[in-house]
Amino acid sequence: MEFNRSIEGRGIPFSGLICITPFAGWYGPDEEGRRVIKIQCFSKQDTVNFYMRPIEGLYLTVDMDKLEIIKIVDNGPVPVPKSTGTEYRYGFLNETVHMDRVNPMSMEQPDGPSFQVEDGYLVKWANWKFHIKPDQRAGMIISQATVRDSKTGEARSVMYKGFASELFVPYMDPGTGWYSKAYMDAGEFGLGPSSMPLVPLNDCPRNAYYIDGFFASPQGIPVLQPNMICLFERYAGDISWRHSEILLPGTDIKESRAKVTLVARMACSVGNYDYIFDWEFQMDGLIRVTVAASGMLMVKGTAYQNVEDLGEKEEDSGPLISENVIGVVHDHFISFHLDMDIDGSANNSFVKVHLEKQRVPPGKSRRKSYLKVKKYVAKTEKDAQIKLSLYDPYEFHFVNPNRLSRLGNPAGYKLVPGGNAASLLDHDDPPQIRGAFTNNQIWVTRYNRSEQWAGGLLMYQSRGEDTLQVWSDRDRSIENKDIVLWYTLGFHHVPCQEDFPVMPTIASSFELKPVNFFESNPVLGISPFFEKDLPPVC
Repeated sequence: MEFNRSIEGRGIPFSGLICITPFAGWYGPDEEGRRVIKIQCFSKQDTVNFYMRPIEGLYLTVDMDKLEIIKIVDNGPVPVPKSTGTEYRYGFLNETVHMDRVNPMSMEQPDGPSFQVEDGYLVKWANWKFHIKPDQRAGMIISQATVRDSKTGEARSVMYKGFASELFVPYMDPGTGWYSKAYMDAGEFGLGPSSMPLVPLNDCPRNAYYIDGFFASPQGIPVLQPNMICLFERYAGDISWRHSEILLPGTDIKESRAKVTLVARMACSVGNYDYIFDWEFQMDGLIRVTVAASGMLMVKGTAYQNVEDLGEKEEDSGPLISENVIGVVHDHFISFHLDMDIDGSANNSFVKVHLEKQRVPPGKSRRKSYLKVKKYVAKTEKDAQIKLSLYDPYEFHFVNPNRLSRLGNPAGYKLVPGGNAASLLDHDDPPQIRGAFTNNQIWVTRYNRSEQWAGGLLMYQSRGEDTLQVWSDRDRSIENKDIVLWYTLGFHHVPCQEDFPVMPTIASSFELKPVNFFESNPVLGISPFFEKDLPPVC
């Protein structure tokens, strides 16, 4: 009854009420020994975008076993943001867009797609072969990836299994109703069941091939998730390699090759946020993994409608992004499990390739300094706990010391980080204890089939006792062993007005790139595009 009175006191009809169960978390002994969940409510009056209309100041804790409310926090009414401007559906928007029209476009393949999908999940394209699996927890798993050597025809192992192991989203508001908002989207919700059907022509291009997923419901009933993953070839006008010669008079040398890639894509909607995962394969052996984020912010209601209303008071949790709406600052961290098998599983090593500045002795050169490469083979797991730094640069090589090139270099792949962010939370903060896999950006561990989920196998109300940090601290030998690479990609997100009511996509990526894996450029002999092979332009 107390909850009903709180809702009625805010003037919100129950028909316009929606309450969600965003998080359980772990915050001390008073929440241990029973299954509890936090509840937050919103108003869906006059909008489907209820995320922008939080009922702030009212929070519930529910015992899931007893199905009863065990705690109500009511800090008093805060104005519920209006529904104005929250609509995002194309058929319901009435605003004039002052922008020149962009004509529809699509990629056409007169001879059909170049890839094949056998037995539903085995993909073959150009020189690549891999298995793709819709997964309840990870969403999409790429496994048994091999690339064929363009000179010898040999199919060579690159990666046994790769997937998003955990997705950690801590919000930066320690207040009563917000301290528990630090989500583990893979372990607590599952990226598979939250992957809605992809939208043809918009999520995936016209030439895409779709793969369904099948999952078990809480009742054990098989559930079909149609069009969950799409495969398509991408050509965006990029160049694979080129050279035009200007220093040989009388010659006309202009060589260029178009870059065509194969993309495996999944998009999951975990509550308010949407995440797009791309695994992109290139003919030169490179794998690019991209994570993009869109959807709605998790926002906080406030009495303020303009920054001038704040005066000298600065809102702690985030900036004002609309009237009565604060975009709470938060992070996104996606930890990837990358079981690299470079020409075999039992004999890989991790090499840190350090660029070290050297000072030139006086009188030796007109130069004063230069960079020198030094290589360090990681002996144990703690040697491979790495924080990235622009001012202490390394390359990170995964090599097979038993497979040497004709020049004596070990066959390998290197991890090429993209834009990234580090967790700045204290290590004794409960969310960070559970998300300890963000303490470093790179880890390498000894393979153990029970160590696949960076936050632990059982995430619900976990206490950080089974994380990547715990496994790595065992400091097992990793030289010339079956080892696993872990990479954590991150965003700091300070919201702005452009993120309202649905935010434009932001993205970050990393690459797995051959390094002395091939004897020379593996795409040297690919054919250029010719006008005669293409359909006429309308």
